[in-house]
Amino acid sequence: MPLREFPGWDPANGGWTDLTDSRPVNLVSTLLRHAELRPDAPAIVDGEITLSFSELEVLAARTAASLESLGVEPGDRVAIAAANDTSFVAAYLGALWSGAVAVPLNPLAPVAAHATEVERVGAKVLVCGSGVDHLLELPGAIASASLPDRPPMAVEVERDDAELAVLLFTSGTAGAPRAAMLTHGNLTANIGQVQSHPGLSVGPEDVGLATLPFFHVFGLNVALGVALAGGVRSVLLRQFDAARAVELIRGEGATIVAGVPGMFASFLTLSEDEAPADSFRSTRLAVSGAAELPESVGVRFRDRFGVTIAEGYGLTEAAPIVATTAVDRSPRWGSIGPPIPGVEVRLVGPDGGEVPVGDPGEIWVRGPNVFVGYWDDPEATARVLADGWLHTGDVAVSDDQGFLSLVDRMKDLIIVSGFNVYPAEVEDVLIEHPDVTDAAVIGVPNDRTGEAIAAFVVPAAGHTPTLASLRDHVASRLARYKVPSSLTLMDELPRNQAGKVVRRVLSEPA
Repeated sequence: MPLREFPGWDPANGGWTDLTDSRPVNLVSTLLRHAELRPDAPAIVDGEITLSFSELEVLAARTAASLESLGVEPGDRVAIAAANDTSFVAAYLGALWSGAVAVPLNPLAPVAAHATEVERVGAKVLVCGSGVDHLLELPGAIASASLPDRPPMAVEVERDDAELAVLLFTSGTAGAPRAAMLTHGNLTANIGQVQSHPGLSVGPEDVGLATLPFFHVFGLNVALGVALAGGVRSVLLRQFDAARAVELIRGEGATIVAGVPGMFASFLTLSEDEAPADSFRSTRLAVSGAAELPESVGVRFRDRFGVTIAEGYGLTEAAPIVATTAVDRSPRWGSIGPPIPGVEVRLVGPDGGEVPVGDPGEIWVRGPNVFVGYWDDPEATARVLADGWLHTGDVAVSDDQGFLSLVDRMKDLIIVSGFNVYPAEVEDVLIEHPDVTDAAVIGVPNDRTGEAIAAFVVPAAGHTPTLASLRDHVASRLARYKVPSSLTLMDELPRNQAGKVVRRVLSEPA
């Protein structure tokens, strides 16, 4: 069952030749095109299971037929609760093949959360992977292993770019979690944009460690989507464990390692026996995203393993990659780099005009990768989409070379006595204190100043930082109104699956 090649891809010329081609495409034909080009090449390594691209194509086709036998029709939502394993890949590709809308869910979330999400999008079927059998109590839930076995289903190759492919729950730019609508065109566009980038593009010679959760857009359309489209051999790690990850990187010769800052920090906690200096000798590209990579982590990782981590910026609503420092291999600590090909970025001030170089402005993004809105929420959609521009809610500055540096989230802005305080600026200074290993700050009500800064820090081993010492430290580097007025010591900061601090959790004890 031949699959149509993605428009603009020319294997003879080594890559993407035309990003402006607007012919319709089915996302699954992009992800499985190597079933024709290199049918016997390994596509997925999942423990003892190795699937070639042709075997993966057959599995996707059979899954699509199985879903159809359950009554799934084009446009129906198919929720998927599975770890990074073969069952997820099969359900995802099968849903796309059948014309359904895939709705990846966090397999570790409680049943009540899944029930809410499934109901919110009106999913017809919930496919449960290994280890999440407790979800079978929900209506429409079925274990992936129990899907009816049906002969492969012929793929409907062409599907309009505007047709919905994936719904991903995200707090994103609009606050409370909503389901972001990503079309076939959005997801294929970002794959093409990544593959046209000289520092990010991947190919059949690459081996990728796929440990970023597939229910998150970074894992779904980069660790899995870009890898499949590029013909990469993807090694799945169902749940991140630093020592196991190093074993796989060394044993499989991983050339691509994508992760979040906490993942790279975890590698540094391993002993020399667990992670020798040559552990990443095969790695040509290590990239961090979803949260800011502390310079201390980047420097220590480079000094210990000889690999410079590139940093990137993206968001679910942009499918996801917007910018990256992978333009070159020189460290650009604190920067997220320039925009990738095919993505437009503006930095906009409160008056709606573009800000000068060096001044902070909200990041606006435009391109074929930008989502079409939030499911059944036109008001939230209208708040973040205007005239084709996505208002991200993130604040950045640009240097004269076009490299961007994040300042903070607009919604996390703290106003002390009328002065704006971006939490990241204070947090970066706190982390420099020798008694601190991690830090976050939030704004709390104050009768005199409107808001005050509350600091939450994780002490370094054997140390107990005091409010006085931290205030002196911050005051020596920042304006007085940016100095914390309270301190809470914590064993660890609450972070979501993407590694970002969940500030609303911190606000409760404060």
